[in-house]
Amino acid sequence: MTRAFISALGAMKANQNWMDVIGNNLANSNTLGFKASRATFSDQLSSTLRYASAPDAISGGRNPMQIGMGSQMSSVDHNFSQGALSSTGRTFDLALAGRGFFALEGNGRNLYTRVGTFALDAARNMVDLRSGLRVLGANSQPITVDTESVFPPSATGKAEFSGNLPSEITGPLAEELTASAPLKEGTAAMLESTLGGPFAVPVGETWTMELKLNDGAPQEVAVTSTTGTVTAADIVGAIDALDHVSASLNGGLVQLTSAVKGEKSSIKVTPGESGKDLAALIGMSTSLVKGTESAALGTSDLNVLTSNTSSYQAGDTIEFSGTDADGTPLAASFVYGTDGTTVDDLVAFLDSQYTGATVSYNGTNQLLELTADETGEAGLSMVLLDGENQAGGANWTEHVMTLATNGAGPDTVTTSAEVFDASGTAHQLTFDYTRQVDGSWNLAVSMPSEEGDVLSGDVTGIVFNEDGSILSPSVASISVQFTGQGVQGINLDLGEPGGFAGLTQFGGPGDVVVGSQDGYGAGQLGTMQVLETGEIQGFYTNGETRSLGNFGIATFSNELGLEENGDSTWTESSNSGDLVFGAGATAVAGGVVAGALEQSNVDTAEEFVQLIQAQRGFQSNARVITTQDEMMAETNNML
Repeated sequence: MTRAFISALGAMKANQNWMDVIGNNLANSNTLGFKASRATFSDQLSSTLRYASAPDAISGGRNPMQIGMGSQMSSVDHNFSQGALSSTGRTFDLALAGRGFFALEGNGRNLYTRVGTFALDAARNMVDLRSGLRVLGANSQPITVDTESVFPPSATGKAEFSGNLPSEITGPLAEELTASAPLKEGTAAMLESTLGGPFAVPVGETWTMELKLNDGAPQEVAVTSTTGTVTAADIVGAIDALDHVSASLNGGLVQLTSAVKGEKSSIKVTPGESGKDLAALIGMSTSLVKGTESAALGTSDLNVLTSNTSSYQAGDTIEFSGTDADGTPLAASFVYGTDGTTVDDLVAFLDSQYTGATVSYNGTNQLLELTADETGEAGLSMVLLDGENQAGGANWTEHVMTLATNGAGPDTVTTSAEVFDASGTAHQLTFDYTRQVDGSWNLAVSMPSEEGDVLSGDVTGIVFNEDGSILSPSVASISVQFTGQGVQGINLDLGEPGGFAGLTQFGGPGDVVVGSQDGYGAGQLGTMQVLETGEIQGFYTNGETRSLGNFGIATFSNELGLEENGDSTWTESSNSGDLVFGAGATAVAGGVVAGALEQSNVDTAEEFVQLIQAQRGFQSNARVITTQDEMMAETNNML
């Protein structure tokens, strides 16, 4: 009967141990980095009352008969699951998201912890605030952070440009004047009678016809007979008295010629009164007759131009006046026959009068053109008039010179950038982009004279593809010498050919910036932060950063084999497996979370449930002992 006592006593002891584990978990439910423990049980050796027997030909097999000897606690294991992270905002409050431990340098052995309450001491050593132990880095050596050293300056050696140079061209442009109408050469409308005189017309009768010239109003031609006949000369005289037409005798026939040349020249005869029709009398056609017109050539005589109103004669003049590109007044006389007779002759004469502009005849659009030799604003003008009291003339007002292109200086885009010499002194460079006549861009670099000199700072021939991406050059270089310094070369990165990350040429305004340059002055440490890898990154007042150290993360092949050391630390054991030191977020190591601490992973609700289970187990086994005691007492009473 003693087996029941032994079993119940062992079970009460196991449940008491379980209660101890639960109590410890609940006690550390608010302990940073605490990992809850778990107790497991196993039964003890059983007492065999009968062994198993195999079946035979006579009887069947029998199972063993055993009575257990109670239970015992077989293990206490730690739960290394992730605890909740609580934000603190302190730079060196660190937590781990995932596996691993921070390492501390103990007395003769390393300690490992999940609680990253770290700070710098007076000697700039990284220490654990709770214990004062030094923190180990990724190289398993104590971390010392240099917070005093100055970040040394660096001279600018490269500058990268980005932004837009406008595709819309507003300069450079040369001022250009063009004639308001093209030069045409042509012939006048002509009409000739088919009958010669004299013509029999009764004395006192008046014969008529009408002439409509150049689509103008009809004009009447009337001839009255005084002798019984009318001659062709009489009719020529009557027609010559009209406007816009001339008449002459051609072998006894009456010939009409419009005073206008070209397609606008026309003659239309309307018959007179029946029986007194002058047109029928002389055999004059009543069909519309028009002149001809074609583009004037450079070799065309001035007298065949459609704007010519009467043929120039030798000695007639065309008076020229105007102003040169610089505003200088000009005046000259073109003498027909002496200075020439053709369009080319007139153009050459006019061109010789200008020193800052060129006069030309555009055979494509038949326009006189006057173009300044230089880009920019100009004061060009040109006026042509016929001389006074001369036989020939032309309607030069048809070809008045008008402004076709306003002169303008080149398109420019300017930007500036701060660069540094070898001593870390900042200097201002100005970059001026200027569009050229061929559409390409040149870059000129300058600086204030007191700052130093630009030894070579011109970049020419910056051109772009049709889609606005840069074609060439993608890289250029300049050379400068700041006061008190040696010669310093700076490479200019204008962008990858065919790309859009550097300079572009799109529609819209120009806006170019120096996106980055690699120089900087001396800097003091401003702030620090810890990255996911555990790297301590320092930010300096010159905008630069550098690594100041790296927290080491220790991982074990069997972290359940670690031994608790108190103060939320652990030590290696013979069963913790291989130790690996390295950076955070590398291999199996978790990432470092700065400005946070890991909370306990104890599940209070679960612990209370287990607390009830342990209590019930202890109570039930205590009842077994009391019941067994009563049974033994009853047995004694029977004796």
